[in-house]
Amino acid sequence: MEKKLFLILILPLLLFVNSTANATNPEEVDSLIILKGVVVSATKVQVNRNSVPLSVSVIERSEIEASSESALLPVLSQRVPGLFVTQKGITGFGVNTNSAGTVNIRGIGQGNKVLMLFDGQPQWAGVFGHSLPDTYVASDVERVEVIRGPGSLLYGSNAMGGVVNIITRQQKYDGRRTQARVMYGSYNTQKYMVNNGYNSGNFSSFISVNHDRTDGQRDLSDFHITNGFANIGYQLGAHYKLKGDVSLAKYKNQNPGPVDNPMFDNIMDVLRGTTSFSLTNTYEKSSGAIQLFYNWGRHEINDGYRTGGNPRTFRFNSKDHNMGVLLYQTFRLIEGNSFTAGIDYKNWGGHAWNDTINGRIGEIIDRSVNEVAGYVIAQQDLFEKLSLNAGLRYEYSEAYGNQWIPQAGITLRLFEGNSIRALYSKGYRSPNIRELYISYPPYSISNPDLKPESMQSYELSVGQHIGDKFYAELTGFYLDAKNLITGVQGTLTNVNNLHNKGIELEASYYPLDNLSFTANYSYLDANVATEAAPKGKFFIEGSYTLARLTLTADVESISGLIKVGAAQDDPKESYTLLNAKASYLFGSRDKGINLFVKGENLTGTEYEILKGFPMPKATVMAGVDITF
Repeated sequence: MEKKLFLILILPLLLFVNSTANATNPEEVDSLIILKGVVVSATKVQVNRNSVPLSVSVIERSEIEASSESALLPVLSQRVPGLFVTQKGITGFGVNTNSAGTVNIRGIGQGNKVLMLFDGQPQWAGVFGHSLPDTYVASDVERVEVIRGPGSLLYGSNAMGGVVNIITRQQKYDGRRTQARVMYGSYNTQKYMVNNGYNSGNFSSFISVNHDRTDGQRDLSDFHITNGFANIGYQLGAHYKLKGDVSLAKYKNQNPGPVDNPMFDNIMDVLRGTTSFSLTNTYEKSSGAIQLFYNWGRHEINDGYRTGGNPRTFRFNSKDHNMGVLLYQTFRLIEGNSFTAGIDYKNWGGHAWNDTINGRIGEIIDRSVNEVAGYVIAQQDLFEKLSLNAGLRYEYSEAYGNQWIPQAGITLRLFEGNSIRALYSKGYRSPNIRELYISYPPYSISNPDLKPESMQSYELSVGQHIGDKFYAELTGFYLDAKNLITGVQGTLTNVNNLHNKGIELEASYYPLDNLSFTANYSYLDANVATEAAPKGKFFIEGSYTLARLTLTADVESISGLIKVGAAQDDPKESYTLLNAKASYLFGSRDKGINLFVKGENLTGTEYEILKGFPMPKATVMAGVDITF
C-alpha cells in the first residue's frame, strides 16, 4: 500500500520538473500578501504589521489548508522562524512526562514559557501549567499570529518567550459552506473532518468535528482523539457584536516509553473543554471588547510499569480550570495616535488525587490562584515615516506578589516597502501550582517561595517589500533570562543563567501567479545547553499550480538539537526532512472535490526529538476534500 502511494506521489513531482507556467487567479496571491500585513495580537486591535515594533509571523488559512494537517502545531514549527515544536510520533502529543507538543521560541519554551491563546484568551492547564497541544485543531483556525519574543505587556504570565494567538474561524460570506475530509496512511493512521459555516444577515456560525486515530510507529503507541468546535456570532447594530464559542476534546493515548526501557499500561485518558463569550464594540475613534473565558480539564492517568515491575493499583486523577475576564478599549483621539487601556482578571488551579476502584487513597492538591492586572500601551505615528510605541503593565498575584512589565519600541519606514524596527520588552512566567505545591521526590521537591521567571529582550529587524512579488525580514535578538526555575539537588529553585542571541530570516517570493516560494532560517547561540532548542533551523517550500494540479515540495533542516531527556554528554541531533504533496481539484474551491497525496520524511531519515522515541521514517497519507 505504502509503495503504491509513494509512486503516486513521485510521479507528479517528476511532472513538476518539466512543467511550464500556466496562469491562475492573481487575486489569491495579492490577498495573501495584504492579509499578512495586518495583525491584531500586537495591540489587540487591527493594525498594519509594519507600524508595530514587535516581530510577528502570520500564518494564513490558505497555508493551513494547503498542509492538509489535522494538528496545527506541526504547521507552525515549519513556517515560523525561531519556533520549534517537540514531536514523538506520526500524530498526537500526550500530556505525561514523555509528552511532546512543547513550543519553543528563540530557545525559550520548556516549562510553558510560550503562551497559547484562542482569540486572545489564555489556554493552559490550571494545575501543571502545561499547554494543550492536542486541542489545537487546524480545521478550526482562520489564521495564527506568532509574537516571536515577550508578549507579557498585553498577555501577562507565560508569555515570557512568545505568544501564539490562534484566531478561530467564522463564516464571513453570506450562505452556507460545508467541507468534509477523509485521510488514510501509514501505520493505519486515519483522519476524518467535517465542518459547516453559515452566514445570514447579522447571524453567523461555524461548527466542526474532527477524529484522528493511529496505531503508531511502535507497539503500544496508539492514539485517538475526537475534537468538536462551534461558534456563533451576532451583529448588534452598527457598533456591537456578540460572539460565543465552545470547544471539546476527548483523547486517549499510550506511551510506550523509551525503546531501551519500555513502559506498559502507561495510558492517558483526557477530556478538555473551553468556552468563551465576547462583546466587541467598534466606533470611528474607539474600539474594544469584554471577554469571558473558562477552560477546564479532566485527566485520568495510569503511570504504568516497566519490565519486571507490577501493574499499578491506582490511577492519578486531576481536574483543573483556567478562567477570567479581559476588558480593553482603544482610543484614537488625535491623528496618528492610538491609546489602549486594559484590565485582566484570572483564576487558575485545580484538584489532584490518586484513586482506586474502591475510592480515593490520597489527596495531592486542591488550590487556585487569583491574578489581576492593568496595562496601558500607546502608539504615535509621525510624518508617515516614524512610529513610537510604549506600554506598561502591573500584575498582582496572590501566589508571588507583583510585577511591573515595560515595553518600548520604534519603527522607521524610510522608503516604500521598507521598515526598520527596534524593541525592548520584558517577559515573565509565574510559577504554577505543581512547582509551588506538588512534590515528586526524588525528581523535584516543590517550593512555595519560588519567584516568577523573567526575561529582558532586545531586538532589531529590517523588512523589505518589493512590489507584490517579494518580501524578506531579518531580525537579530538578545535575551537575558533570570530566576529560571530548575531543580537543584532535587529541590525546585530560581537560578540566573540564560543568555540567548541569534538571528531570524523569513522571506516569500511570487515570481509567477501560479508559482510561489517561502523560506525561513533561524540561528540560536545560547550560553546554556537547552533541550528542544535547535542551534540552526531552515525551511523552504515551493508550490506550483498547473491548471487543476497543485504540486508542493519542502525541505526542513534542523541542526544542533539537544534531545528532550538526553544526558549532557549525548551527541546533538541534526537531520533534514523532505516532504511533498500533490493535489488535483475537480470543480472550484467553494464547490468541488480535491484529491491529494502527501509524503513526509521521504528519504527515511532516522532522528529523535525526545530521547528514546525514534520518529517515523517515510510516511504517506492520501485523502479527499469535498466542499459544497
